[in-house]
Amino acid sequence: MRLQKKHPQISAEADLTPMIDMTFLLIAFFTVLINFSQSEQHDKVVLPVSELAKPTDQPLKFPIIVHLTSSGTVVVGGAESAIEAIRTRLAPELDVLKLKKKTAKDANVVIRAHQSVATGRVQDLISRCQEMGLEKFALRVKEDL
Repeated sequence: MRLQKKHPQISAEADLTPMIDMTFLLIAFFTVLINFSQSEQHDKVVLPVSELAKPTDQPLKFPIIVHLTSSGTVVVGGAESAIEAIRTRLAPELDVLKLKKKTAKDANVVIRAHQSVATGRVQDLISRCQEMGLEKFALRVKEDL
């Protein structure tokens, strides 16, 4: 009698390592995305309410977000300073524009002023930005529903 060779059984288990890796990559991607979307908010700024507020028709191409707090200080890129030092705070933003072959005229300054800030302080901020060559401004408010 002849003995037959037994063929080894092939395992039918799936390797889940690539799927787990992809899951962690997606988690990391959305974590970074969420952090960028919240860069336009600041704890010290409570926007005023307006009935005339309307969203922009299209997204701004080169936004520079400037927060004006209730104490009169400005926050640009997470760094808080006096309004007189806005030139030093905006210099890195303008350098990034130069790397993209753009000028200060191409930037859109988004001003998020606290509701208790006097209009004169906002005008002072705008005039200081204009001295640097910035021309386009957008004021953020909360829409009154």
